[in-house]
Amino acid sequence: MKATEGTTYRMLQTNLGRVSTRLEDLRIQGATGIKLNKPSDDPSAIRPVLTTRTQIMHTDRYLETMGVTLDKMEATDGHLNHVENILQRVKEISINAVNGAMSTEDLATFADEVSFMKDELLDAANAQVDGKYIFSGYAENTKPFIENPNYNPNPPVDPLNPNPPYDPADSTTWRYLYVGDPNPTELEITPGEYLEANLTGNDLFLGISNSTMQAGGPTPPAVYASDPDRIDIFSVLTRTEEALRGGNIDDPLGAGGGLQANIDNLETAANQNRRLRSQLGTRAARVDTALLHQEDVKIDLQQILSRYQDADAIETFNEIVQQETALQAALSITSKVSQISILDYL
Repeated sequence: MKATEGTTYRMLQTNLGRVSTRLEDLRIQGATGIKLNKPSDDPSAIRPVLTTRTQIMHTDRYLETMGVTLDKMEATDGHLNHVENILQRVKEISINAVNGAMSTEDLATFADEVSFMKDELLDAANAQVDGKYIFSGYAENTKPFIENPNYNPNPPVDPLNPNPPYDPADSTTWRYLYVGDPNPTELEITPGEYLEANLTGNDLFLGISNSTMQAGGPTPPAVYASDPDRIDIFSVLTRTEEALRGGNIDDPLGAGGGLQANIDNLETAANQNRRLRSQLGTRAARVDTALLHQEDVKIDLQQILSRYQDADAIETFNEIVQQETALQAALSITSKVSQISILDYL
């Protein structure tokens, strides 16, 4: 079969185009460092590349979420440390008032300081991180503790106040009410593994476990008492202040129930804070471990992805040189062929 001049030119043009296209692809690989820029570059590698990229995205989500949560846990621990200091200081005041011969003015000064401590405790209970209340459970946009407008100290009972007096077994009579959610937020640290990421205000400050409140329904108006060996920390400080102002050392029926009883209650409150702080620390350590694990997972995934899509710099450079040489040769041959004329054979 005889090849016509037109056929020869088309073949030369096709070969030039193929060499030019290959050279362009190699230059892109050299510039980007990626050998898989489109599916046709390596069809067999598309699926593992896409799968690995998806896994890296999921890992990044875990890393970001756990990092934010760990920051919140650390901030929460700072507030719990402040609560510990408040309880320690109020206990010192109470012991000094019991053991020392204090005047009415001295006791009033101590009561004022306890009142300030109570305000600081409320600030800690309503603390926020990134605009979210950290002790509100799921209800992160709801201020967890509000003042009870119906609070009525007992004794003495105010005849002009129709509200029921303070009752440690009735949470609706306590100094502050919890209006947050008794369900702690959960963090997924690995696929299918969830961890409680915060403490609820009812558990920490009122001594009412989450399961108790969840079983009892919304609060208020549901009535609760603190669980065994636990206590309403706000009421302890409130009653201590009332006992100081009333000069009541050990009369359980007097103002504030007596300083002596409240010293024991302060120790119960401190143990409650320490126990939950310890639990939070254990969870934070688990989150930190999971964070490090996910970082290792991401490194492994990046290595897998690199194996499929990253170009070898030296190999790519050598291929570029070869293709440039081939292109120059093809151009040279084409130029010579284009100069051939039928007159050369006459």
